[in-house]
Amino acid sequence: MIIDCAGKKLDLTCPQVMGILNVTPDSFSDGGQFLREDLALEQAKQMMADGAVIIDVGGESTRPGADVVSVDEEIARVVPVIEAIQSELAVPISIDTSKPDVMRAAVHAGAGLINDVQALRVEGALATAADLSVPVCLMHAQGTPQTMQNDPHYDDVVPEVITFLNERIVACEQAGITRSKIILDPGFGFGKCARHNLRLMKQLSQLVDLGLPVLVGVSRKSIIGKLLNVSVEERLAGSLALASLSVWQGAKLIRTHDVRETVQAVNICNYVMQVDDFD
Repeated sequence: MIIDCAGKKLDLTCPQVMGILNVTPDSFSDGGQFLREDLALEQAKQMMADGAVIIDVGGESTRPGADVVSVDEEIARVVPVIEAIQSELAVPISIDTSKPDVMRAAVHAGAGLINDVQALRVEGALATAADLSVPVCLMHAQGTPQTMQNDPHYDDVVPEVITFLNERIVACEQAGITRSKIILDPGFGFGKCARHNLRLMKQLSQLVDLGLPVLVGVSRKSIIGKLLNVSVEERLAGSLALASLSVWQGAKLIRTHDVRETVQAVNICNYVMQVDDFD
């Protein structure tokens, strides 16, 4: 599947890697590292050189308990970085936001995909995305970043996530966003405890069976720290294991901080899955 991201092609025929570029002071893993435009651009260049096929720019942390950022502040963080990447690199850019005004400013600056942890549920977001006519990534989340880890509960997490995403697909279609422009994200770590995340990972193929590209974001997340008792800086191996499990079950896009290593893991999985093509 090839997705048109405002004139730049995102080829998801085989599994690919999305590089995370947080221009925030408080993201859980890389907060404060890329606040300067020049540092952000250099990081984008490095991620592209390491094999990322799309760069995901975010100006508001969505870690549990994160502070809300104003629209003006978020725009001030992301637009100069998007403009800089757009001017120097041919890579597609996604904007990681739930705010309609930020979506509009980012797309006008050069972003070609909206990656929304609220699945276009904020007032005006659905109409804005439809008007901008760019692809969208719809993520499942229970609650908001401020409250989502306060005792999350599901009767059965996998069908509940699938039902939610199906409802958002229908809402998008009714707003004029076609299925060819939709990517799905189960939202690992967003209103889910360890057992929910593990169940989602084990049964990820059920989400893949919906027939739309699936994005998985598990890079350096707290589930790895909890299960392995390791710090954020020590979560690469766990991140790669979860990325590999995701690709094996059919995920098409892996969102990560560690692009070079994740590209290698994804490529090895892809070689194994395509082994018959080499016979």
